[in-house]
Amino acid sequence: MRSALGALLLALPGPALAQAYQCQAPQEIEMPRPVQPDGPVRKTRITGYTLAISWSPEFCRGRAGSDPGNLQCNGRIGRFGFVLHGLWPNSGGGKYPQWCALTPRPSAEDLKANLCMTPVPWLLEHEWAKHGSCMARTPGAYFRSAAILWNSIRLPDADQLSRQEFLTAGEIRRAFAALNPALPRNAIGIRSGNGGWLREVHLCYGKDFMPKACEPRALGPRDTVPLKIWRGL
Repeated sequence: MRSALGALLLALPGPALAQAYQCQAPQEIEMPRPVQPDGPVRKTRITGYTLAISWSPEFCRGRAGSDPGNLQCNGRIGRFGFVLHGLWPNSGGGKYPQWCALTPRPSAEDLKANLCMTPVPWLLEHEWAKHGSCMARTPGAYFRSAAILWNSIRLPDADQLSRQEFLTAGEIRRAFAALNPALPRNAIGIRSGNGGWLREVHLCYGKDFMPKACEPRALGPRDTVPLKIWRGL
């Protein structure tokens, strides 16, 4: 895994643009409660990976937006557009390894170091325990792997896309592919909520961490399906 990610890092064409509008991690961070598994342990063979990218304004117009303690939405550490939900190992057929270990827990320094990538402390720990523990021995190793992929992606201007007349899932895929030539459009999955609002973009990778076509079930809406993007501003 380390050698494959190292090769990807060397192949990056220039400075990465996967970042928040603005973000400054707090000096101190309150440790979240230990996570509890929401499903069975599944230690299956890894055949590829999914990089799940969330559109923060859509997330924050739900119940999370009314939570004064939610750092992703309350503005205390910055404003966010696209953020990393997580890096997920896959096993094919819509299944994935999960909950391979609950320890070691991420340290406060682990959480602070990655808070501008995934601005929810409990979610960072959840992603490590549910997904990362099946592909790395420590939280730090998992977060480093996720950060390499995250920082290899150039993100389109979703605000500009949101103002586009007759926006479709295909236009969103086209925008990601245009900025990331190594990323084929069939490696870009879309997740939308009720009413056709963009929630997440899922990028598909092989076991070697190189982009590959998503399984059909992971692609989401067809290119012709209309979509909307909530700006939240």
